[in-house]
Amino acid sequence: MTIEESKEYIGMWVTQDENIRHELLPNNRYDEARGNKKSAYQGGYLVTGNHIDYKDDTGFTADGEFRNGILYHAGMVLNKEN
Repeated sequence: MTIEESKEYIGMWVTQDENIRHELLPNNRYDEARGNKKSAYQGGYLVTGNHIDYKDDTGFTADGEFRNGILYHAGMVLNKEN
């Protein structure tokens, strides 16, 4: 089963140092905090299989991949908070 099918991607994903926090919301929107700056970036996302495409509200795009319960995105490694 892909993460898209299970919807296990919904929730908060954080780097080990907790500096980057991606909250993937159930309405295909995300809110990214960086350091002390809440909502540093916001936008939409689309999960296809185990791949995620981001488009922030300024038009910037990025992508990532879910592998073994870890989100790999733009050189970052994010784990899901419980």
